[in-house]
Amino acid sequence: MKLDLLIDGKTRTLEKDGSGAYKIDSDPVQADVREVAPGVYSVLVEGRNFEVRLERDGEDLSAAVNGRRYSIVVEDPRRLPRTRGAIQAAGRQRVTSPMPGRVIRVLAGEGEQVAAGQGLVVVEAMKMQNQIRSPKAGRVAALHAKEGAAVAGGETLAEVE
Repeated sequence: MKLDLLIDGKTRTLEKDGSGAYKIDSDPVQADVREVAPGVYSVLVEGRNFEVRLERDGEDLSAAVNGRRYSIVVEDPRRLPRTRGAIQAAGRQRVTSPMPGRVIRVLAGEGEQVAAGQGLVVVEAMKMQNQIRSPKAGRVAALHAKEGAAVAGGETLAEVE
């Protein structure tokens, strides 16, 4: 998991790999995060303990860390833009797995016409199912994913033209 966080105007990157190790801005840190109540987390970073309370007010997200409030914007780089009418990518587009996992379902076949945002493949990673979507409307020119196959992060699953 990799998240880009805008905290009070400062951008930070938070990563957690499959083994549970954390990185902040590419620097490894010893950390542990536990939800102790709905919206309340106990966070241990490098031996220092923090109580984090997340609050949502409409679209706005804030966190109170040991009583000090921060404004937060969370961006997940794995998510496709959800804007309608956006300019589509031109030419053949590779569709890759955003994380290592196992293909549990193929939703579109080779040669099939697909819409932008239509699901192509479902990849299971860390007990979660992730639907991998087409970046554009077009035809599935090549399908590399096979049900039951293990895939690496960044591995090509399909090509859409």
